[in-house]
Amino acid sequence: MKLATLRDGSRDGQLIVVSRDLTTAHLASSIAGRLQLLLDDWSFIAPQLNDLYQTLNEGRARHAFAFDPHQCMAPLPRAYQWADGSAYVNHVELVRRARGADMPESFWTDPLMYQGGSDDLLGPRDDIVCPREDFGIDFEAEVAVITDDVPMGTTPDEAVRHIRLLMLVNDVSLRNLIPAELAKGFGFFQSKPATAFSPVAVTPDELGDAWDGRRVHRPLLVHFNGTQVGAAEAGVDMVFDFAQLIAHLARTRNARAGSIVGSGTVSNKDASRGYSCIAEKRALEMIAGGKPATPFMSYGDTVRIEMFDASEASIFGAIEQKVAAPARRRG
Repeated sequence: MKLATLRDGSRDGQLIVVSRDLTTAHLASSIAGRLQLLLDDWSFIAPQLNDLYQTLNEGRARHAFAFDPHQCMAPLPRAYQWADGSAYVNHVELVRRARGADMPESFWTDPLMYQGGSDDLLGPRDDIVCPREDFGIDFEAEVAVITDDVPMGTTPDEAVRHIRLLMLVNDVSLRNLIPAELAKGFGFFQSKPATAFSPVAVTPDELGDAWDGRRVHRPLLVHFNGTQVGAAEAGVDMVFDFAQLIAHLARTRNARAGSIVGSGTVSNKDASRGYSCIAEKRALEMIAGGKPATPFMSYGDTVRIEMFDASEASIFGAIEQKVAAPARRRG
C-alpha cells in the first residue's frame, strides 16, 4: 500500500491512497482523514485502506484523480517523534578521519542517534529555506521507517513487528554550525533545520524481495544540480538495521505510534558508489589531498533523491528540492 498526504491548507492535510505506479490517487477521508489516525488504529483501518488501494490499482476507483507530488506534504506533516540514527558507520568514520578525530570502538556496537525537530516536516517539493548560504547547507539522503506503538524494552526481534511504513528522507544539515553546537556537549539543534520526506510512504510488502524485514536492499540515487552523484546500496554497510535502531530508541522509554526513525546518511565503503551528502565527498577529498574541493549548497542549487525497484519503477516518488533564501519579512 502506498500513502501520501495531500496539501489542503490545514496543518495536517488529507490522507490519500496512491496507486502502485504513482499515477493516480484517491481520497481516504471516508476511512481515515490523516495518516496519524491510521497509525493509531492500524489493525482496524489498514485493511479498509488496502481494499481501496487494490480497487485503485485495478482502475475501478470511481473518484480517482491524477497524483501530483507537488501537492504533497510530508506523509506525516508533523510527527510525535523524529529520531535519526547513524547506521552507516562508514560515513561517521570518514568524516571523523578527515578532521583527524579518533573513531571510538563503541560506535561499531552502540548506535548513534539524535532527536530532531518533528513539528515542521517538509514535503518532497518544498524549498530548503536557509537564512545564510555560509551556514554550510548540505543534503543527506536516507531511508526511514514509521512505527506503531513500541513498548519500552522492545528487543530487535520484537521491533520488526512494529515497522508499519517506509519513506525516503533528506535530513538537511548546516555543516558550519555543527562544530560549535557539538562542542557544547548537548547535540544538534540549530544545525538541523526542517527535514523533508518522499511523496509517499509505503508498507514493507511494496518492496518485495528488496525488504528483508530489517533493511532495504536497493540503491538510493542522488542527483545534485542535475548530475547523479550517488547510488549507494542501502542494504550494504548498514551496521545497525532498523530493528536495532528501534530497540535503541525504546530502551528506556516508550515510542508512540507515528514515531519516525531514520537510517542516517546511506554510505558504502565502496567509494565508486558515490556519495549521499556533500560532507562525505569533502571528507574523501580531505583524506586524499588535504583540503576539500566540493562546496556546500548555495541558493538555487537542487537535490533529487529517489529509489527504484528492480523493474526501474519509482518506489516512493522523488524528493526534489531547491535551496532558497527566506521570504522578505514585512516591516
